[in-house]
Amino acid sequence: MARFYSNENFPLPTVESLRALGHDVLTIQEAGKADQALPDDKVLKFATAENRILLTLNRRHFIRLHRESTQHAGIVACTVDPDFTGQAERIHTAIAGRGLLNGQLIRVNRPSK
Repeated sequence: MARFYSNENFPLPTVESLRALGHDVLTIQEAGKADQALPDDKVLKFATAENRILLTLNRRHFIRLHRESTQHAGIVACTVDPDFTGQAERIHTAIAGRGLLNGQLIRVNRPSK
C-alpha cells in the first residue's frame, strides 16, 4: 500500500477511508506542520523527504511544482468531492499497480453526473 502525506486542505474523511483501504496516511496536522502557512514547495519538500506521495486539492499550484521538477515521491491532485469514500476509492484505483510513483503526477477527478 502507498505512503501518503495529506496537504492541509485535504478532507480528513477521505484520509480515514484511505487508511481503511490499508494506506499509510500522515496528515499535515499529525506532522505538526498545520496552521504555519507553509509555502507549497515546502509542503512538497517535506513529503519528498518523508518518501510520501502528496495528496492535495490544491491542483494548480502542485501541478505547476511538478512541471518545474519531478524530483518528488509523487503527487495525487484531486478535485473537490463531497463523496469522501468514493474519492478514496478513486485514489486507490488510480495508483493500483503503478509501483513507485516517484516523479509522477496523478489526477483524480470527481465523476461528472
